Amino acid sequence: MPKLVDEVNGLVQALPGYVHDLTHGRGRLGFLERKYHVVEKVREQVHKGGAKRLLGLSGAAIAVTKSVLTIIAASVTIVFLTFFMLLEGGAWIDRFYSLLPERSQPRWRRVGHDVYRTIGGYITGNLLISLIAGVSITVVLLVMGVQYAVALGLLVAVLDLIPLAGATIAGVVVVAVSFLHSVPAGIVVGVFFVVYQQLENHFLQPVIYGRTVQLSPLVVLIAVLVGAALAGILGALAAIPVAGTIQVIVRDMLAQRHAVAAEALGPAAPET
Repeated sequence: MPKLVDEVNGLVQALPGYVHDLTHGRGRLGFLERKYHVVEKVREQVHKGGAKRLLGLSGAAIAVTKSVLTIIAASVTIVFLTFFMLLEGGAWIDRFYSLLPERSQPRWRRVGHDVYRTIGGYITGNLLISLIAGVSITVVLLVMGVQYAVALGLLVAVLDLIPLAGATIAGVVVVAVSFLHSVPAGIVVGVFFVVYQQLENHFLQPVIYGRTVQLSPLVVLIAVLVGAALAGILGALAAIPVAGTIQVIVRDMLAQRHAVAAEALGPAAPET
């Protein structure tokens, strides 16, 4: 923890120096100013058309920016909702079950418990994958001698909780800082991020979610693709727990149907 605090403080204090070197054509990324005059072009575009013209933002890009801000606000809201639900959620659930017929209450309590376990497994798996991402990039940064490796690893772990876009944003930041340290370090970290993303998306997520949520890797991949296609990042975030919930309900319905069928047949007649 002391090393983490020191590195976070050092990274924050070093950021102004990075910006100063870039704007004055110094450091590893100074060639952007020396050769391409990035700062002058940025100022020119700002005077002509503001930030929208500067960044070449189309309506889609503006929508993406708004989506990111919406996700941040939603995340804060979810934290507070989670806190209050932990305080009062149990009582509300008991009130809901009391509204059901007494004969069916045990069945739906069992279904609710299985759904709770599925969502808890998804959260556990998500945290585990983020931990793996943070530790892996920290090791690579330490091997390459990049400063603030622990702080950057923490940043990767936190952003990796956001599906699809989070790891990409973290990768851009970490690769940029690595290039400021040295070109070989930037190349190695960039290659590592590309390889790790493929490993995480096609191996770690299906395997870990398959064990914690008890879904097959194929179902996990299909759920994420469908969720992302229907509702973007939020859809991808909710896809796996929704798929797990649907699986729990389907299994209960099948079990109930088999029980009713067995009861309708009645006990088998004894042989004479």
